[in-house]
Amino acid sequence: MKILDRYILTSFIQTFVSVFVILFFIFILQGIWLFISELAGKDLDAWVIAKFLLFYSPKIVPLVLPLSILLASIMTFGNFAENYEFAAMKSSGISLNRAMRSLIIFIFGLSIVAFFFANDVIPQAEYKFLNLRKNIIQRKPAMAIIEGQFNAVGTFNIKVEKKSGENGEKLTGVTIHKRKPGASNATIIRSKTGLLTSNEKSNLLQLELFDGYYYEEITSQNPVERQKQPFAKSSFSKQIMNIDLTSLNTNDEDSEQVAHTNNMLNVSELKYTLDSLEGNFNKDAKSITANIAQRSNVVLAGTPKVLIIQDSTDLAKDSLKLAKAGVIKKKNDTPKDLLALVSQADRMRVLEVANNNLGSTQYVVMSGKNELVEKIKNINNHWLALYDKYVIAFACILMFFIGAPLGAIIRKGGLGLPIVFAVLIFIIFHFINTFGRKLAQENGIPPFLGSWMSTFVLSPLAILLTYRATNDIGLISFDNFITPLQKAFSKIFKPKPKQA
Repeated sequence: MKILDRYILTSFIQTFVSVFVILFFIFILQGIWLFISELAGKDLDAWVIAKFLLFYSPKIVPLVLPLSILLASIMTFGNFAENYEFAAMKSSGISLNRAMRSLIIFIFGLSIVAFFFANDVIPQAEYKFLNLRKNIIQRKPAMAIIEGQFNAVGTFNIKVEKKSGENGEKLTGVTIHKRKPGASNATIIRSKTGLLTSNEKSNLLQLELFDGYYYEEITSQNPVERQKQPFAKSSFSKQIMNIDLTSLNTNDEDSEQVAHTNNMLNVSELKYTLDSLEGNFNKDAKSITANIAQRSNVVLAGTPKVLIIQDSTDLAKDSLKLAKAGVIKKKNDTPKDLLALVSQADRMRVLEVANNNLGSTQYVVMSGKNELVEKIKNINNHWLALYDKYVIAFACILMFFIGAPLGAIIRKGGLGLPIVFAVLIFIIFHFINTFGRKLAQENGIPPFLGSWMSTFVLSPLAILLTYRATNDIGLISFDNFITPLQKAFSKIFKPKPKQA
């Protein structure tokens, strides 16, 4: 390695390590603030808190690493340009591409390390982190409930006025709202006191309620009764409820509520899981489609055809009767009013049967659609988790090819202007990435496009900046704007020649 390459590489690594440590510490503080309700005032040991932050910190790396590379690149090459070191290199016949050679090799190596880190370390840390949270809550179940506010635990919203006891397991003034997916009626349970118990080997949290009552709204099929808003109410002296804590093992971020395991799998495990999920989705889709078709008496391609054959003599007699009654003009015509085929006394019953069949079919269609939509979201989240392991590796390369030429163009080092450019570019990158992921999760766009959208948008910027920095062109060439204006003004205000 030549002295120049060693000097450029050493300068970059020193800046990169400093920036990475500072940004990592800032994001750790954000994580502490995010989980402050689970850590503060819980009498946790220092070692438990240290493990909590240790298992949480790997998921920060995909955010910190690209930003650190971007900022370090701008600062390093900005210092070189500001101190005229690039001018000295160019006067010696060393181009910008040659000066970036050692750093390009280093960044490619760092991107490979980032991929293996995302593939091996982050899934293990995520698994340890979620299990540590579960174990903390199981040891001290009152951690799942905060005084004076509703807490979503499993399918319940629980509010407690006061907690007491050594671990806060004794509750006073308990109010519980039970959530039922897709149901419009509400179930409310209130009790004067309660007691929380749990087992470390189980995901169930047991809640014993004393001296309370149970209130539930009743949804009636009769519209007249529904307007009266009927409800059922009963009291109890003791009631035991089991609450599933499995939902607490999910990530708190909104983009991860659907998938429960995708962040804890590596590439090979994700591919295997996706193969199973897509196979189950296809089977369920065919089953739901066949069920709807069967209810609608529709014959699908590839299914046995069922033909209902009516006696031709009876069919001819019925057509003749309908023609004489004026329902149809000819024997082979289709009746204009199908209700005319049945007697006047049976028409109301026919309409009721048709209405019930329509409502039942609509329910089957909507429930099948919702089931398939949830499965698609789960599959999309697994695809996003798979692509993200490659995106972080390419993001390191992309941010370097944006930051290095940008620093050479703006010719400013230090922590002033480089931070402004770095934060602006990273906000754009992160916003596009989040926007693409949200669209892909809702099946608005393919997961591949959702994961790589930020890369596709910023890659032309990296190519443009590298081209302009290599050819010694400024960030914005004002000559392209000023020269036409100068020519226009010169023609307008050009002095007229004097007449003889």
